[in-house]
Amino acid sequence: MDSEINFQFLRPFGPIICKVTIPKQIIKNLNNYIDQIIENEKKINELNYGKNLAGKVHQEFQLEKDFIKDSKWGNFLSGCAQAWIKKTIDKDVKEFKLISTWIVRQFKGEYNPIHTHGGHLSGVGYLKVPSTFGEYKQSDKRNNQNGMLSLIHGSKMFLSDSTYTITPKVGDFYFFPNYLMHTVYPFSGSDEERRSISFNAYIDENIYNVFQSKNS
Repeated sequence: MDSEINFQFLRPFGPIICKVTIPKQIIKNLNNYIDQIIENEKKINELNYGKNLAGKVHQEFQLEKDFIKDSKWGNFLSGCAQAWIKKTIDKDVKEFKLISTWIVRQFKGEYNPIHTHGGHLSGVGYLKVPSTFGEYKQSDKRNNQNGMLSLIHGSKMFLSDSTYTITPKVGDFYFFPNYLMHTVYPFSGSDEERRSISFNAYIDENIYNVFQSKNS
């Protein structure tokens, strides 16, 4: 896994964020699976995850355990997470317990308010992206954040940023600690779907808990 994935480590503020690319075959497997699920109303109801999430979006549902295993998605998450921790703090993750992994189907006018995740590690990646996110009402605005993901940490101060804005691109996946606040802005100008995939997981408590005694 490590040798096949290109890791980028981003340091816009405190916590180190890891960016990788989802292999094309896994993206294909995920999208084919999702397209089948959304055609099955009974299955969608069984897998509905919206009640557990903050999103004000069209649809949110979990992936089935058998698919997570068969599609190699679970292996991708655990392998990347282990490499991220090893390369950044030189710790060997021996326990990676996936709590949940889910799909978010977002359409124009929908959004995800500021929130955090459960577990220890989280992440988000992109499976489909609209051809345009539309323009701001006032065209002279400096930054168009339509459809963007914004990571938030600390306060904006001298020599310190508090936000990091990500433009969604198919295949990009970002790993970050669960406590990192983030939000997704609404978009306009397209009826196409913005399809993302996220996860929460636990790792070894003695690695995550930096205040735990080395001797405990």
